[in-house]
Amino acid sequence: MQIQDLPYPDPGVPDARSGPRFLWWLFRNQLGGQLKSLAWGLLHFASVAALPFCVGVAVQAVVDRSGTGLALAGGLLALACVGNAVGDTFLHRTAITNWITAAARVQQLLARKAAHLGSALTRRVAAGEVVAVSTGDVEKIGWFVEALSRFTAALVTIVLVCVGLLVYQPALGVVVAVGLPALALAVLPLLPRATRRADTQREKAGRATELASDTVAGLRVLRGIGGEELFLDRYRSASQEVRHAAVRSARMWSLISAIQVLLPGLLLIAVVWYGVRLAREGRITVGELVTVYSSVMVLTYPLRHFEEIAMAYSFSRPSAKRAAGVLSLQRPTDTAGSRAADVPSGDLYDPETGLLAPAGRLTAVVCGDPDAAGLLAERLGGHPSQEGTSVLLGGVPLDELPLDSARTAVLIQDKDPVLLSGTLRGLLDVPASGAVQPDQALAAAQCDDVLAALVQGSLDTTDPMDARITERGRSLSGGQRQRLALARSLITDPEALVLDEPTSAVDSHTEARIAQGVRELRDGRTTVVFTSSPLLLDRADRVVFLHDGEAVAVGAHRELVRTEPRYRAVVTRETDDEAAPKGSVALNDVLHELEEIEEKA
Repeated sequence: MQIQDLPYPDPGVPDARSGPRFLWWLFRNQLGGQLKSLAWGLLHFASVAALPFCVGVAVQAVVDRSGTGLALAGGLLALACVGNAVGDTFLHRTAITNWITAAARVQQLLARKAAHLGSALTRRVAAGEVVAVSTGDVEKIGWFVEALSRFTAALVTIVLVCVGLLVYQPALGVVVAVGLPALALAVLPLLPRATRRADTQREKAGRATELASDTVAGLRVLRGIGGEELFLDRYRSASQEVRHAAVRSARMWSLISAIQVLLPGLLLIAVVWYGVRLAREGRITVGELVTVYSSVMVLTYPLRHFEEIAMAYSFSRPSAKRAAGVLSLQRPTDTAGSRAADVPSGDLYDPETGLLAPAGRLTAVVCGDPDAAGLLAERLGGHPSQEGTSVLLGGVPLDELPLDSARTAVLIQDKDPVLLSGTLRGLLDVPASGAVQPDQALAAAQCDDVLAALVQGSLDTTDPMDARITERGRSLSGGQRQRLALARSLITDPEALVLDEPTSAVDSHTEARIAQGVRELRDGRTTVVFTSSPLLLDRADRVVFLHDGEAVAVGAHRELVRTEPRYRAVVTRETDDEAAPKGSVALNDVLHELEEIEEKA
């Protein structure tokens, strides 16, 4: 896999049982790239390690006044330099490729999981945590995956050099062979503490990111209640905790780095001291002493990769654990799809509540508990986040369909739909049947003033479809965001469309026109609207009233207002004390209001 080939056609099914298992899975899935990096790394490190031998041959040739030996040393030195340059160049290319492709694979997996779980993801994992995993954590994971092959090349080189020194000069080779493993293992007792400090830093950074995300999301509300400075103070405090944790972590890693510099220096002093004694005794030549000395000095370079791999693993392990935690999330109703990937049609029926939405009809659902209504709306789409009886579409259990087929058959628009940043054209570019055009959906959702506002806020375009929408549509009012989201849902033209309070943020006159537009555009399609608005209820073909999780009344809106006191109490917002003496008055007020709005609309 090359960088230009990204994204992956299929990122695969990760082993998310633990962080280390996830890292090992990533490594195995990039085995080809790892082997390339290992090969170029061996060429690079072997060329570097050969330089001392070339220098030793040259020094000995000068001592022996041998022109042939000096020419040989020059040729070997040139060959080692070429190998060093070529190996380093391609090692860097393959290492960066491994890093980026590993990070891209993790991002694809996270994006696929987010699309799979939908709104259930942020109910089980904080939004700030998801952002931190998909940004900073993927880089740390990619770092370890690419560093592993370079570390392996460095380790193999050190072993080969130690063996070579034992053969070349056994007396000094023993000192080096014993000293180098001691140097490599000397920092191991410090790694657990360094890892804990890195985990603490990452945990505090995640909380700060979550706090920042929440503050930005609620900035308009915070300004309205004067709480902006309070939350900014909290973020300042959280960021200072991150800074202190980062400083403590850096101190530990600086200590490890200092040890990695100090101990090789001590080994070098020991080798020189012992080598000089051997040279004075005539047991080794000057060239051999220079060769061993240079080898030890050069080996400090591959030894640095021991520190890097320890640091990379310490940072990537908690990151991989968090990524694996997100990737291991499943809906309780997730199945591989025991039925064929077909899109059924027919009546939408929920056996748990008795709710029936006939095919091709506009059904309004009234429920006094908004939370229960939200859970029911989610269940109507199939594969909900909580276990329960499967909803049937045309007699087919949606939970037994593949997730993509269930989502194609039934589209759910929840209370707080998200508008992605970009142009309006991009926002409305969604999978659709093609039967509903963008202008038809925008007209049905009464988006004329929204289009005008987008054009007014864009300095470089006069076409509303090319106007920019800010992140989550923050520059628009709540009602404008709702109407754009409704238009997007209408464009998809699913077999069944479920709308949860789609007009709660618009005025009554606009709401009446939206109700009529949705009814006309969705004619012949199954539509379910969760609402307590008399304007929407009056346009519905049938109204289902849910009480205590059960469908207790079905009929037309005006009929239910007259005959069902509990329904009337929900629709008119009556309290129990008001319902008895003022029931007829409230009924007349509702009917009169409907007549007035119909005339104006």
